[in-house]
Amino acid sequence: MGGSQFFHFSTFMKQRLESLDALRGLDLLFLVAISDLVEELAEVIDTPWMSSVMECFTHKKWEGFSPWDLVMPLFMFMAGVAIPFALSKYKEHLGGSSKQLYLRLGKRVLLLWLFGMMVQGNLLALDPHRIYLFTNTLQAIAVGYFFSAIIYLHTSWKTQIGIAAGLLLAFWGAMEFITIGGYGGGDYTPNGNLAEGIDNFVLGRFRDTAQVIDGEVVVEASYTYTWILSSLNFVVTVLSGVLAGEALKSGRNKYTKVSLLLIAGVAMVALGWTWDFVHPVIKHIWTGSMVLVSSGYCFLLMGIFYLWIDCLGYNKHLTLLKVYGMNSITAYVVSHVISLRSISKSLFFGLEQYVGDYYGFIIQLSNVTILFLILYILYRNKIFLRV
Repeated sequence: MGGSQFFHFSTFMKQRLESLDALRGLDLLFLVAISDLVEELAEVIDTPWMSSVMECFTHKKWEGFSPWDLVMPLFMFMAGVAIPFALSKYKEHLGGSSKQLYLRLGKRVLLLWLFGMMVQGNLLALDPHRIYLFTNTLQAIAVGYFFSAIIYLHTSWKTQIGIAAGLLLAFWGAMEFITIGGYGGGDYTPNGNLAEGIDNFVLGRFRDTAQVIDGEVVVEASYTYTWILSSLNFVVTVLSGVLAGEALKSGRNKYTKVSLLLIAGVAMVALGWTWDFVHPVIKHIWTGSMVLVSSGYCFLLMGIFYLWIDCLGYNKHLTLLKVYGMNSITAYVVSHVISLRSISKSLFFGLEQYVGDYYGFIIQLSNVTILFLILYILYRNKIFLRV
């Protein structure tokens, strides 16, 4: 472990869960590499099959669930999986050291919040008119991780299931029965749901994309993501990962663990799509049905990876995934904050006249390669950056 500090949940594990590193790596590989390459190719390959491929890399505009909608929930779920491995020793000896533990948790939340503001492009702009408070995946992880960690430390897994169910029902009940300023009351449209109204009222000028025009706060009509009320379900997403982590850390037979993960996954997906009839699956506002569907898929993926890697021992040729998975937040932040495109354009200056429309793809391939080399150097030197 290097001396640098950043954020990486599984660095605390005495024995690394290789399947978790691999699954996290796959998630990040798609997020910071494959999706951008596919998008560049789609710009120059205008065919029906390419359009079909792009649909897998595109979020649903509102209701429904696409493969790309799983990237963020999976990231959050895996943060939860690592909590029992990282904090079990603290749970066994809560007492005088609790204050220090909570200070550490608070520090992680603060740093993740700042990193989220940097990634979103607001903080580094040094423009007070572009400072927005709650806008990013890292901040959603911070909220979910903080409360899930506290819940894990002080409750049993049965109580955790009860809390998760209570939060899901609380979100549903609020969306159905509370009306504020014309928002809510069972309205699930982009501009009429309660979560939208709460973000507008509470965040105001500090909501993402907001501008003050003629003395009034105006948010871009296309911006429909919500954060404050949705935080109830951010906690549930991470807490679902905690439950998976507790199953994996238990003393049960490995194949029993796999069965538990797969059965739970199927049940949650079925329940989520059933709930969709009255409580739509909408990622933008993180509805309860979306949480069940996405967490169910996460359970299934975790079960498959655990079976393949940790049970059957197919753990060779995982270096590519580990490179991304063992420095996941580093990969995410660097890909958004550092202008790798500027470096790539300098390296391939003058090439566009020879490759035409494929120049953008070559530049993106260079960006991906540079990021991989940075992560690979960290990996080879056993530097795993964390908070």
